[in-house]
Amino acid sequence: MTMEKFRLDGRVALVTGGNRGIGLAIAELFLEAGARCLVTARVETPALARLLATHPETAAWHGADVTDPAAPAAMVGAAVARFGRLDVLVNNAGVADNGDFHDFDDARLARIMDTNLVAPFRIARAAVPVMLAQGGGAIVNIGSISGEVANRPQFQVAYNASKAAVHQMTRVMAFEYAGRGIRVNAVAPGYVVSDMTAGGIANPEWNRVWTGNTPMGRLARPEEMATCALFLASDAASYVTGAVLVADGGYTTH
Repeated sequence: MTMEKFRLDGRVALVTGGNRGIGLAIAELFLEAGARCLVTARVETPALARLLATHPETAAWHGADVTDPAAPAAMVGAAVARFGRLDVLVNNAGVADNGDFHDFDDARLARIMDTNLVAPFRIARAAVPVMLAQGGGAIVNIGSISGEVANRPQFQVAYNASKAAVHQMTRVMAFEYAGRGIRVNAVAPGYVVSDMTAGGIANPEWNRVWTGNTPMGRLARPEEMATCALFLASDAASYVTGAVLVADGGYTTH
């Protein structure tokens, strides 16, 4: 019976940035766990197209740019229109940028904050009323170890600040809705092999430092972040709210 608590049968999930990397892995695992999923992204990648073709009845795609102020209501509305309800929100869409703090201009700052912080805030704000009307739900925000520590060798103040804000938003939302049936948690990944980190992985110096500072001696796979998200979204985490689950191979232990 305990293992059944990790299932998502009968539930509907909205996964942003689900066309590749961690988001795609989360959508795949949620579908395997019995959920119906609305995946949002700006473009439909071949990998996402294959996922949709494999799950024609339980998976759907909604094209959207999360920084569009109209997108949150449209995403939530699309999930409810297609599947009748919304039980789980995964705020995964994000962007990274790095460079010297004194050279980081307003346009780059706005892009980071609008995507990584403002968009998850707005999307959760659109989802919460639906969840309250249903009697509850679960929100999983994808943060980062960058919200807890300074990265090296790259400098990325804006990205780190955005993820720290996501972690704090998660904690405060959890406090606010704990008595109303909505659990809010976050996953803080370490370095994950994905399109977002491809440039750094290809840089011998960066790759050496990233791997060398990870006690497990390797970078993560997207699927390893997906299992964390599944736990937090499922009844297996029924007494967990306000948590930031760090999954970093030990990177932040020293």
